[in-house]
Amino acid sequence: MRVAIVTESFLPQVNGVANSVRHVTEQLVRLGHHLLIIAPGPGPSHYHGVPVTRVRSVGLPGYRAFPLGLPDAALERALSDFGPDVVHLASPIVVGAAGLRAARRLGVPTVAVYQTDIAGFSRQYGVRAEVLLDRWVGRLHRKADRTLVPSRYSHRQLADLGVTDLHLWRRGVSLDLFDPTRRDPERHARLSHEGREVLVGYVGRLAPEKQVRRLAEISDIPGSRLVVVGEGPERSWLGRHLPGAHFAGQLGGTHLATAFASLDVFVHPGTSETFCQTVQEAQASGVPVVAAAAGGPLDLVEHGRTGLLFDPEDQFSLWRTVTALVRDPELRSRLASQAREQVQGRTWPIVVEDLVERHYRAVIEQRRLAIA
Repeated sequence: MRVAIVTESFLPQVNGVANSVRHVTEQLVRLGHHLLIIAPGPGPSHYHGVPVTRVRSVGLPGYRAFPLGLPDAALERALSDFGPDVVHLASPIVVGAAGLRAARRLGVPTVAVYQTDIAGFSRQYGVRAEVLLDRWVGRLHRKADRTLVPSRYSHRQLADLGVTDLHLWRRGVSLDLFDPTRRDPERHARLSHEGREVLVGYVGRLAPEKQVRRLAEISDIPGSRLVVVGEGPERSWLGRHLPGAHFAGQLGGTHLATAFASLDVFVHPGTSETFCQTVQEAQASGVPVVAAAAGGPLDLVEHGRTGLLFDPEDQFSLWRTVTALVRDPELRSRLASQAREQVQGRTWPIVVEDLVERHYRAVIEQRRLAIA
């Protein structure tokens, strides 16, 4: 099968969209499919043996390091020359919209993967355009042949925008990388002052849409120390307001897996997550999770069994919930064990094989029948 992936973000960017595209690419190549990636640049021209066509981009206002793709004539030329059987639209907004138009003109079926709550994203940056952005997102997904959503929350979001052909397709997790055996006792001892403190950590982009400033609410819990892994525009604010925290910077690969597994508690304060991959990675790493009772984490965390959920509308709920875990090692152990068991069937090979067999083949067959 020939698959063109048109994505709003790709390497060298590190985020949920780019990481998902990377994993999907690796698994599709493993399965013997032929791929083309189209992404905003600059960046590498190949990944895992797959050519990457780069289109024009500008820095996102307020986050200049994040390239926002622009419609580009090179995109349709690349699709036409490649001759795909299906076009995979990864979190379509701008580049994805151009990819959708090109695919429709070329008569190629499309599968759109919803990953970013763009209205919620813009709100965190002070841009009040939720209604317009929601209309745009709804319009794009209504024109795609099929839309895949990562959670029940996302399903409701798009259904409310009039999108009908919706299918649940969750992300995979790399169980060979994120594993409790990655825990580094020396790292833990060094950061926790020889085990005298419980390490409470956040891993992800340090950006407004992640609501990372709420980490200040849990920075002074007795018997704990905050660990922050990641980079982004909120780094300087956090540095000023979390003087006792350890900032590890942006990590990847085994370094990231070790940082995850060496935590005692993982916290994600954001409320606009369509899925929240870092919750899954913490669970796979054997670390108990605290997440907002909103958005994608509602599908990943069963309160009291595979983690704890806090009420984002209650200004003291986050502090109370994290404090409960800091004070109760038995609860931490039980939640971590049950969460780890829950993610065992969510590997990337499993979810990508499902993507091909249940979704790619369905839209290809629908297009064949329509032509017939």
